[in-house]
Amino acid sequence: MELKDFMDLSKLQKIQDDFSNATGLAAIAVDNNGEYITEGSNFTDFCMKYTRGSEEGNRRCVKCDNECTGTYFCHAGLMDFAFDLVINGEKVGTIIGGQVLPKEPDEEQFRRTAEELGIDPDEYIAALAQVPRSTEQRIRAAANLLETITNQLINLEYFKSKNNTHLDAVQKGITQSTETVNQINGYTSHLKKISSRQRILALNASIEAARSGEAGAGFAVVAKSMQDLSSQSDDIYKDIEAECGSIFMEERDYKFNQEKKDAIFHVLMEEKQLPELPVEIDHVSYLDGSKIYFKNGGWVIARFSGTEPLLRIFCEMKEKQDAAAFCE
Repeated sequence: MELKDFMDLSKLQKIQDDFSNATGLAAIAVDNNGEYITEGSNFTDFCMKYTRGSEEGNRRCVKCDNECTGTYFCHAGLMDFAFDLVINGEKVGTIIGGQVLPKEPDEEQFRRTAEELGIDPDEYIAALAQVPRSTEQRIRAAANLLETITNQLINLEYFKSKNNTHLDAVQKGITQSTETVNQINGYTSHLKKISSRQRILALNASIEAARSGEAGAGFAVVAKSMQDLSSQSDDIYKDIEAECGSIFMEERDYKFNQEKKDAIFHVLMEEKQLPELPVEIDHVSYLDGSKIYFKNGGWVIARFSGTEPLLRIFCEMKEKQDAAAFCE
């Protein structure tokens, strides 16, 4: 399972950027293969250019990356954090970050570290001066908050995508059932016409049998049986129509840019504003998109795709032209 398969990673990027801007902590997300899935936010030259830029410093940093979890002190004396992104117990990635000082640094200690790493001590101290400061308590609280928010986000996006997949399957089943009912209606209409012709033929046969007198008596019995069968068939066709009814399903997909999609979502799902409709509304459900039920038994639903800027419209009405008109 990969995050990019079911969610817009720009949402994760925005939360990460806002977090870093608010707290001063660096952050970046990686997948299970160690590949970056967001761009780094608020990374410092002290860590990226100097510490990781030296061979020994990078070796020590990689050791911390692989062995440390939660909120911890890195080998250089800064506070970092690492936590898993988890969906249904399955790890789908990691967010790492930090690069912040929990107290004012001991410059002499950092100069000694610079010499160990083969870095110019004056440049190292100058870069250290740009590293954000905070308290250990605030750093731990900020990391915990980011862990909670990001995991809630990815789980919400996952279940939205999962529900859309299930609902698409249900909708496909409904469409297939509607097509079957439409076929039954068509066949029934055709058979009713045949039944009508049978009645006419039976009537003509009865007339001819009467004209033939005794010689046509046997033919009259056959004609009467044809009339009875035609009448029985007609009753069965009416029962089929009453049971199945006339149902017509229409669907449309409308593509927008992300900004337009968000604006429509805000109007329909948050402000709950409905367009003017020519049919009397019975009630509205917002469990899956915006679904309007009409008092005439029909309905129309607007659902937003969870993976692309797409609005799907489905409508079911008793008249085909009405269903098409609502989708438009």
